Amino acid sequence: MKLTPLYSHGVAAGFPSPADDHREDSLSLDQHLITRPAATFMARANGDSMQGLGIFDRDLLIVDRSLEPAQGDVVVVALDGQLACKVLDRYRGRLLSANDRYPPIPIREGQELVLEGVVKASIRYHRSC
Repeated sequence: MKLTPLYSHGVAAGFPSPADDHREDSLSLDQHLITRPAATFMARANGDSMQGLGIFDRDLLIVDRSLEPAQGDVVVVALDGQLACKVLDRYRGRLLSANDRYPPIPIREGQELVLEGVVKASIRYHRSC
């Protein structure tokens, strides 16, 4: 596993100075983002329904199946066989988007709902790879 330098100073929309030797430690993104490898998968976000929470089209989602979903968690679900990334509203029995253009999705009795996992993090690419 490759460790990447982690600087102790924040970077204000720029690069650290080459003279900055205040490295805090090294950081493994695997260790930082994936605490339970056997229960974790990644998926790409599709569409703009979660933009209000900073999840954009083609962002990479880190999804943990071992986490118990709580009210307000961002989750990946299969609803009647269709995968979706939404906010869980357990109190009202529905799934919410983070974009006002998309109405809440009620979870109706008889629908097949499979919770695939809780979105632990997302990664946005600022330059196409």
